[in-house]
Amino acid sequence: MTAQLIPDRPTAVRRQDRAPRYAAAFLYDEPGPLAKRRHLIGSIVSCVVFAIVVGLGLWQFASHGQLDAEKWVPFTDPAVWQYLFVGLLGTLEATVVVAVLGAALGVVLAFGRMSHRPWVRGLSGAYIEIARTVPVLLVIYLMLFGLPQIGINVPTLWKLAIPLIIANSAVFAEIIRAGVLSLPRGQREAALSLGMRSTQATRLVVLPQAVRNVTPSLVTQLVSLMKDTSLGFIVAFTELLYRGQVLATYLHLLIPTYLVVTLIYLVVNGSLSALAAHLQHRLHRTGSPMPRLPRLPALSGAARKAS
Repeated sequence: MTAQLIPDRPTAVRRQDRAPRYAAAFLYDEPGPLAKRRHLIGSIVSCVVFAIVVGLGLWQFASHGQLDAEKWVPFTDPAVWQYLFVGLLGTLEATVVVAVLGAALGVVLAFGRMSHRPWVRGLSGAYIEIARTVPVLLVIYLMLFGLPQIGINVPTLWKLAIPLIIANSAVFAEIIRAGVLSLPRGQREAALSLGMRSTQATRLVVLPQAVRNVTPSLVTQLVSLMKDTSLGFIVAFTELLYRGQVLATYLHLLIPTYLVVTLIYLVVNGSLSALAAHLQHRLHRTGSPMPRLPRLPALSGAARKAS
């Protein structure tokens, strides 16, 4: 009987061109045809209104001489761009620090909120709700004026990074938790049945799939995080907006300088937004492969006769 069920030589299996996939909307429901039509109309109207506002703004700048050629001559000097490039490096440095530490803390908070222990779940949930409610600017002022009053004075980078880590870790936690909840049931139980410890199942099975599912959302959050680093001018951290402010004061060219800084932000954040859209399209097109069960090993001749 067993020999018939498990043959000595594995039978040929027809190869499938594509593994079974499943699709799911992780953060919101998939819009229907009517909703898509409304979104398209709203997008077209928004683009038209935005183009009109930009055109009116450029017309006002031109009428007041802000677009005259002599006002843009300083930006042909490589030293000016080098000065702004140093600020851009500061922005990227703060973004990387906050992204790494905020994501690590977000993973801990996400699994803490899904913990079976009520006190862990309660503490994680309270932290996430408070961090998402308190304004980042208030925490920055606390780091800038409050902590030095009790003798704590951290470096300038951390006066900006710590408030952003507090705020963004809560957002990362909710994104990762949504990714974990989007997985098919039984992933963790299957890993535990194979002899993995709980931490191994989470680290090797659950977390990689969850992060893959929400990668577009994580990249989108990086765009928001990079924009939040512009608050560094409050603590005099050397980032792009702070350098632009100093340069505008030195050159006495307020509008052209901030237009150049805006263009740099558009290029960098636009690149990240395009990456997020590409990852979203790729994830939607390919889906996530369903786990395949390992094949049973073929029995030897002696074991087949014994069965």
